[in-house]
Amino acid sequence: MSVTTPNDRTQQLQKAVEEIAASGSWAGIQVRVNDPDGERVASAGVAELGGNTAPRTDGHFRIGSNTKTFTATLVLQLVADGRIALDGTVDDYLPEYGIDRRITVRMLLQHTSGLFNFTGEYYEDGTIAPGIDWEGQAWVDKLFHTYEPEELVRFSLSKPARFEPGTDWSYANTNYVVLRLLVEKVAGRPFAEEMQERLLTPLGLTGTGIPGASPEIAEPHAHGYYTYQDGEEWKTVDVTRANPSWISAAGDMISTTKDLHTFFSALMRGDLLPADLLDQMRSPHTKFAYGLGLIVQETEYGTLYTHNGGFWGWGALMFSSPDGRTTLTASLTTGDARLDLAKAAEAFAAVQQSLLAEAFGA
Repeated sequence: MSVTTPNDRTQQLQKAVEEIAASGSWAGIQVRVNDPDGERVASAGVAELGGNTAPRTDGHFRIGSNTKTFTATLVLQLVADGRIALDGTVDDYLPEYGIDRRITVRMLLQHTSGLFNFTGEYYEDGTIAPGIDWEGQAWVDKLFHTYEPEELVRFSLSKPARFEPGTDWSYANTNYVVLRLLVEKVAGRPFAEEMQERLLTPLGLTGTGIPGASPEIAEPHAHGYYTYQDGEEWKTVDVTRANPSWISAAGDMISTTKDLHTFFSALMRGDLLPADLLDQMRSPHTKFAYGLGLIVQETEYGTLYTHNGGFWGWGALMFSSPDGRTTLTASLTTGDARLDLAKAAEAFAAVQQSLLAEAFGA
């Protein structure tokens, strides 16, 4: 009878990431798997176009909407402290914005508020209600432009709501920017300071931070590229340095695969929230399996918890078993592959399925 050793499994993971890099959709990839047998890391592709060095497995990267899980955890800690009411009216905390009084904190966390998504609304019939400039040449032209969170929220509130509060589900980055403002109002200090004291410092997440309007990303890091079509011409721009204020607390954080593992494993173990709040966080909506700041994904390997993220130039994976004992965290960087949004989503889904098999299939 053959026995699969930890070294064999590391080699299998390395082979999987090499196949992903060879697919042509990604410039580079780094992956970390933690389970009861230990830790495995792998990387492939290139850290920079034109180079021949793979991304560092301890490299920093933009985590995109994984940020939402951090934001939700922070909000729920304040709920646990009795400083925020989960089913409280948001307008009671932020009366200066004139937010529909039917909208609750829970609705923001679960995307059932109906607030207009400031990055645009995409309707089932194919119509689009445009938001801020967040793609194409218009975004590149504003690569270092600063948006204030209040500006994003007021822009959203100036648009018609997608639906009546609590009557439907639709993913909207606006919800998490409102949550940022709510945290600052309740805590009486900047969102980044509250996050640092309550989550980042206690967990020892030294590679994780909230950049605000700064375009910088700490070394070591791979480079992320944005390849897009401008008229008939395809262009590739290095967007490693970019002002992330356009997405704010909905997706602006920087981290490492090790830090994402530490955070998500601690969350799933119940170290960060009381059991009743963690249960509510992990209770999915009926339309889309979204709890309070995370996704519940039923797979052939059982129930997994996740909240993946995308940011021009970057993709991020964060998965955990229900007990937090097995996690998968990864970063992908895009290069000069000519992918539209649909093709990029398909490529991201293929990566996800491949890595889930390596992390949870055994």
